[in-house]
Amino acid sequence: MALLQANKDLISTGMKEFNVLLSQQVFSDPPISEEAMVTVVNDWVSFYINYYRQHVMGEEQEQDRALQELRQELNTLCTAFLAKYRDFLKSL
Repeated sequence: MALLQANKDLISTGMKEFNVLLSQQVFSDPPISEEAMVTVVNDWVSFYINYYRQHVMGEEQEQDRALQELRQELNTLCTAFLAKYRDFLKSL
């Protein structure tokens, strides 16, 4: 069963907004630990999921699938961001 187009659009919007958030991050000195950054990023993902939970459409199963897909996409973006952060920490 395919996702509703409205939910696909929400997922796309959420990914774009989350990517903007990640790209705006400036790594500061003194840096926070990698573990702390993972916690921060996980909190951001939870914030986005909770926000978009209020906006997904369809039956409960459809909503759950859309939120699961959004979480997977955000986690993919996080992986690249955290790799960049690890590289930053190694460069210090």
